Amino acid sequence: MPTDAPRINPSILAADFVNMEAELARIAGADFVHVDVMDNHFVPNLTFGPQMVGRIQETSPVPLDVHLMIDDPDRWAPAYAELGAASVTFHLEAAASPITLARQLRSIGARAGVAVKPGTPVENLFDSLNEFDQILVMTVEPGFGGQSFMPETMPKLRALADEAKRRGSNVWLQVDGGIGESTIAQAAEAGA
Repeated sequence: MPTDAPRINPSILAADFVNMEAELARIAGADFVHVDVMDNHFVPNLTFGPQMVGRIQETSPVPLDVHLMIDDPDRWAPAYAELGAASVTFHLEAAASPITLARQLRSIGARAGVAVKPGTPVENLFDSLNEFDQILVMTVEPGFGGQSFMPETMPKLRALADEAKRRGSNVWLQVDGGIGESTIAQAAEAGA
């Protein structure tokens, strides 16, 4: 797949958990399945941990894109990479040593991603773009599904896209939250 080709990563949170294998089979044509891990500390919601993600990994015909919305990702993120996740994305706001963690994830064999909340400036990432395989711009406040897309995050995405182009970086730019038929074009035009 060309690095600039759009990728669609359906969220596991939209699945019927009782019929997980069938749900995963239904999205077998997707590029990745987006797995949100929430700890009820970094965000006010709780999903599942490494054991459940490991089971999803064993069952899924689609590579896992794990998004950690947790405190202390420096401690926990490597475990998800060791489970075989294709990519592990942690929040810049929660990581003590983002570049060190990204390098560790890559050494395990996962793509390393960093996510930023809507209110977090992205300019501090410009000099380290090539340390990450992907950057996830949250287009809602993280923690709950079903929120409305925040168009005010698009200038941040555009700034990242422009800087990546200027530096010749192949970093993937992603968006998360409120993405649907009415918002996907806006995100793509801004660089996702």
